[in-house]
Amino acid sequence: MEIQNPTKNNQKQKILIEIAWETCNQVGGIYTVIRTKVPSMVEKWGNNYFLIGPYFPQTASAEFEPIHDLDDSVLGKTIQKLRSMGLGVHYGYWLVTGKPRIVLFDFWSLYDKVNELKAGLWERHKISTLNVEEIVNQTIAFGEMIRLFLTELGKDQGGKNDFVAHFHEWMAATAIPDLKQDGVKISTVFTTHATMLGRYLAGNVPDFYDKLHTFNWQNEARHYGIEAQVTIERLAAQLSNVMTTVSDVTARECEFLLGKVPDLILPNGLNITRFSAMHEHQNLHSRYKEQINEFVMGHFFQSQPFNLDKTLYFFTSGRYEFSNKGYDLTLEALSRLNAKMKDAKIDKTVVMFFITKQPYHSIDPAVLHSRAVMDEIRQTCKSIEEQVGEKLFHASASTTDLQLPDLNNFVDEYWRLRLRRTIQTWKTNQRPKVVTHLLKQDDGIMDYVKKANLMNNPDDRVKIVYHPDFVVSTNPLFGLDYGQFVRGCNLGVFPSYYEPWGYTPLECIARGVPTITSDLSGFGDYMMQIMRDYEQWGVSVVNRKTQNFHQAAEQLSDMLLKFVKQTQRERITQRNRVESISDTFDWSNLRAYYDTSHDLALKRRKP
Repeated sequence: MEIQNPTKNNQKQKILIEIAWETCNQVGGIYTVIRTKVPSMVEKWGNNYFLIGPYFPQTASAEFEPIHDLDDSVLGKTIQKLRSMGLGVHYGYWLVTGKPRIVLFDFWSLYDKVNELKAGLWERHKISTLNVEEIVNQTIAFGEMIRLFLTELGKDQGGKNDFVAHFHEWMAATAIPDLKQDGVKISTVFTTHATMLGRYLAGNVPDFYDKLHTFNWQNEARHYGIEAQVTIERLAAQLSNVMTTVSDVTARECEFLLGKVPDLILPNGLNITRFSAMHEHQNLHSRYKEQINEFVMGHFFQSQPFNLDKTLYFFTSGRYEFSNKGYDLTLEALSRLNAKMKDAKIDKTVVMFFITKQPYHSIDPAVLHSRAVMDEIRQTCKSIEEQVGEKLFHASASTTDLQLPDLNNFVDEYWRLRLRRTIQTWKTNQRPKVVTHLLKQDDGIMDYVKKANLMNNPDDRVKIVYHPDFVVSTNPLFGLDYGQFVRGCNLGVFPSYYEPWGYTPLECIARGVPTITSDLSGFGDYMMQIMRDYEQWGVSVVNRKTQNFHQAAEQLSDMLLKFVKQTQRERITQRNRVESISDTFDWSNLRAYYDTSHDLALKRRKP
């Protein structure tokens, strides 16, 4: 499709190009931001919306569809120009909802010049790139292709169109200083989703937020070996037309670590799917909880059977950052919850899932074996059920006795023996495993579990399942994808210490699952700003700003205990309330923040 012609009064068309390392390249949360926002951006911009990302053949083969005819694109001449320079430029559709047009740069086609490019960055902008990680070299080559592309685009089309280039994170932003210095006719927006230095400092310096104003950014960046990344990030923040971040929490970091107060806050959203029938999300919860029940039976019932009707499933998930993600606080709160439930003689069980990615050898064979033997018990019971059913029917039809016959008489000796032997093989006196995989080495979660004695002891009311891998539908333990697993749980627990935004609690809300967050996460801070009675809507916020670790752990344990004490009816009501506010976070409502940043960038670049 062609873009529309300029109007009769020769008003320039506005064209938006979003640029990110995670465009068509799933690495972390920014991929979710970009991908889920696409339909809303296409709705506003139509064919005047494009994306730029790096070309990786493996991901491109699944998510990218080439366009061979360049004549219909405003970018066509520029793409052909770069190709004539011997550069690898792929143009086509990104195969996600909205099917936007995308340009993927094969930065390897320029990689032989990376040392020359690094020398230029030092000469022009004093960006030191000595002994950097390989990823920095790749982003510099990627950034040079972005610079060449936008410079050519500005020369060729800058008189006809108003371009906005929206850069996400330092990995896409090495071109910004040169675009500014060269006066390229492109308006620029830069968004940092988490400051590079903040992530390192928060995980290593106690009371990080209280000390923000005391840090010397360059000294700290050199200490952690990330001077190049932080310098790129600072220059992008200071030299773009508009600098933004995702939350007020991160805005404070930007002020002290990047030397720039953000112009705007751009909160993150999702594509929210609402069901026309109110009960449908409850039905899905029940269906997926049944599949989690299957795992729990296979994992725990070998030695510790308990009543699944009185069992609650809590979970936390995300990148493995033990303190930043609040895994330490969660474990301490669970230890306290365990003691409180024992003292109060609460006849319920909490199974807490930790879902994160850590190095492992394989799934623990003992965990797989237990599940396999349980499946064999199920198959044996089904065979007995069929045999009993058929014989019961014949006996009932042919008898004059109105009493229910003894069903044991209908089971062959073979099936009785097989069932007895299978159960005997399965049962054990050993404690259920805490971790489902064979870790390459123990980590903070396992160390804390041992210290707190949350080892799945028989009398524990709180059981722990540590799953150090992503949950996907091909997983032999759950057979669920992550979204289905979330729906099947009762509560998401995310009391982060460092969390610039926090998609995990937002994903809970989108699926009608109550959640706990913290006031140091961007999401939690945002909830407190927009909703006074957020607790009534199934969102609890742990105070980590003014409380120390033990005070926050006690508050979190009380929140968990309050949830445990709810009746089933109260939990259903709360899920309905959570689901009812999910529209608040749909991109159709949050895109307006992005619209404002793009308008402001155009306004600022014009003389």
